[in-house]
Amino acid sequence: MLRALLLTLTLITSLAQASTTRQLPISLDTDQGTLYGSLLVPQSDKPVPVALLIAGSGPTDRDGNNPEGGHNDALKKLAQVLARNGIASLRYDKRGVAASRAATPDEKDLSVERYVTDAEGWARLLRDDPRFDRLILIGHSEGAMIASLAAPASQADALVSIAGPAYPIGQVLDMQLAMRLPPSLLAESRHILANLIRGKLQPQVPKELQAIYRPSVQPYLISLLRQDPAENFAALQVPALIVQGTHDAQVSPDNAEALKQAKPDAELAMIAGMNHVMRITPAPWNEQLASYDDPQLPLARALGERILSFIRSSAEENGR
Repeated sequence: MLRALLLTLTLITSLAQASTTRQLPISLDTDQGTLYGSLLVPQSDKPVPVALLIAGSGPTDRDGNNPEGGHNDALKKLAQVLARNGIASLRYDKRGVAASRAATPDEKDLSVERYVTDAEGWARLLRDDPRFDRLILIGHSEGAMIASLAAPASQADALVSIAGPAYPIGQVLDMQLAMRLPPSLLAESRHILANLIRGKLQPQVPKELQAIYRPSVQPYLISLLRQDPAENFAALQVPALIVQGTHDAQVSPDNAEALKQAKPDAELAMIAGMNHVMRITPAPWNEQLASYDDPQLPLARALGERILSFIRSSAEENGR
């Protein structure tokens, strides 16, 4: 009886949301193919704020899912939270991923700069749409860095960094590999990394390091190694919010502190118990793995609360 009642309430809630929110397909034509996304628009008689959601690294799709990292719908659920609170959103498949795969089928043609240009293109599309007024960039993980770089040309009104990195990727990569590789292989990794930092491709890579330094991914790595995320974040001229989970096993909480130090006027929201895919989990990594592949697990409630509060307060600061 209780189960039937809960199912009925869930159905009523879903129908109510469907009647006030529309999800529409959307595309962006670029000089290197067409990108595809989803636009979630709450019903409103006047223009509403709109968030551009930018996914993290690797083959992560518009919903926050990654064939290598699980199906958890993190970005899709965040878009739904925003819509229920009167904020539209656009989330998209990055070039080379899912529906946008044909735009760049070979990973050797990817670069940070290309991702930034794509984000700027989506932002222009949203700014030209009369259904929307304020534009907020929301980047997750590596997407937070892309958002910082795209913010000026996008004419964004505010920016949210969720689990955004602060340290140069070369420094982070070397630190992680130092804990996993034997001395001889670590020395080889450092040799390859040093050359990539100098912009020099390395055609010969030991098979043990192919997953990290395979020749086809090296052009993207070179573009990534040029970046200093904290420096990019410090250059922002718009209100910014740093959101970080205390149980994030991929981007440690000290990254958030470093971003805050780089831009002292940014707001910092440390979400107790939240991990990298925005769920509340135990701290040990092996006890978090299930959350990476569970789309039914709710997002951390405080995540939505802090983002919504920031969007509203930044609007008041700008008199909008």
